Amino acid sequence: MAVSVRHMLDAKGRNVVAVTRDRTIEEVATILNENRIGAVVITSLEGRIAGIFTERDLVRSVAEKGAGVLSQPVSSAMTTTVTRCREETTLNELMGIMSSGRFRHVPVEDQGRLVGIISIGDIVKARIQEVETEAEQIRAYIAS
Repeated sequence: MAVSVRHMLDAKGRNVVAVTRDRTIEEVATILNENRIGAVVITSLEGRIAGIFTERDLVRSVAEKGAGVLSQPVSSAMTTTVTRCREETTLNELMGIMSSGRFRHVPVEDQGRLVGIISIGDIVKARIQEVETEAEQIRAYIAS
């Protein structure tokens, strides 16, 4: 059975750190640091995904515009073209999406609403668990 995003969210939880587009970049940088995360999802008032702001976005905006950018709204530096997945997406499909897009965080959407986020760390953990389960099954088969 293929591991799905739903399975990963059930194991890790569905909590997502999300902010609105009017928060300053400095406020969002503090949120990233306090939560020890690499990305926040920017949502509209209706809870829909409006963008994503990552550590890379922070570094790029400061490098291009200087420290003064920290007082600007996060909407000025967020990524607005957000690749999303659904709970039915498989682990292998998501690995392909992340590899080809060269990003480490994918919001999970259901009927237009944010329901979770998967990071590359979540994928690595799920893949390790999958390999360990397969190895245990092989050991049990050989022993029988």
